[in-house]
Amino acid sequence: MSTPSQKPSSELSSRSLVIEAGKTERAYWADLWRYRELFWLLGWKEVVVRYKQSLLGVSWAVFRPLVTIGVLSVIFGGLAEVETGGIPTPLIVATGQLPWAFFSQALAQSSLSLVNNAPLLTKVYMPRLILPASGVVTATVDFLISLAILVALMAYYGMFPGLSFLLLPVLLLLVASTTMSISLWAAALCVKYRDVKHIIPFMVMIGMYISPVAYRTDVLVDRLGSKLPQGWEWIMDLYYINPMVGVIDGFRWIFFDDVSLHWPGLMVAIVLTIALSLTGIVYFRKVERSFADFV
Repeated sequence: MSTPSQKPSSELSSRSLVIEAGKTERAYWADLWRYRELFWLLGWKEVVVRYKQSLLGVSWAVFRPLVTIGVLSVIFGGLAEVETGGIPTPLIVATGQLPWAFFSQALAQSSLSLVNNAPLLTKVYMPRLILPASGVVTATVDFLISLAILVALMAYYGMFPGLSFLLLPVLLLLVASTTMSISLWAAALCVKYRDVKHIIPFMVMIGMYISPVAYRTDVLVDRLGSKLPQGWEWIMDLYYINPMVGVIDGFRWIFFDDVSLHWPGLMVAIVLTIALSLTGIVYFRKVERSFADFV
C-alpha cells in the first residue's frame, strides 16, 4: 500500500529527465527562443541598475545626449566651422549621435556581459549568446530617448523628415546587427584576454572621430579628396570600410531630404555586418565551452 507522499509511477515517468549526449548542441538554437524571458530579464536588469542608484536617475538618459550634442556642435560648428550644407549643426550632430550612442553603449555592455555574469556561466545552463545579446536591450531604451530629443530639435528648427523616415526600423535593425556582430567577438575575446576590456573603450573613443558623428561624410570626402594627388582619390573609398560610416549616413538620409546616400558605402556596411556576424557566431560557439574555465 502506497503512502500519501508517494507519486504514481506514470506521473514520475512524465517528469523524468533524460540526459543524452549532444542533445544540448542540437537544441541550442531552439533554446535561444525558450530562454527569451531570461534575455529580456537580463536586459531590463541592466536598465534598472544603471539608473536606480544614480544622482539624476533616468534624467541621465536625457542629460548625456544633450551635453554631447551641445559640445560637438560648439567644436565642429562654432570653432571648426565644418560645412553642413544648410542643415543646423545640432541636427547634424544629433542624427550622427543617435546610431553612434546605440553602438557604443551596446558594445560596452555586451563586451563585458560574460565576465560580469560569471556565476551564470559556471552554475546555470543557458545559451551563452543571450548574455551579449541582452546588451542591445539597454541601448534600445537610450536610443528611443535620444530619438525623442532629435524629433524635438527638428521641430524647433522647423525641419521634418520625408517618407524615407519610414525606413527607421530597417536602419535600427542594421545598427543593432552591426553592434551585435562586433560584440560577439569582443565578448568571447574578453573572457580569455582581460585586456580587451581596456581596448574597447579606446576603440570607441577613436571611432567616434573617424566616424561621421559630427560632420557629413560627403563634406569630408570632398575636402580631403581635393587635397590628394591626382590618381589617388580612390584612397577615400577606404573610409567606407568602417561599417558605422554607412550606418550613420543612412540615418541622416532618412531624416533629411537634402542629404544624399552613398549606396556603395551602405552596401559595404551590410556586407561587413553579415561577415562579422557569421564569423562571430562561429568563433563564439567554438570557444563557448571554455568560458567557465576562464571566468
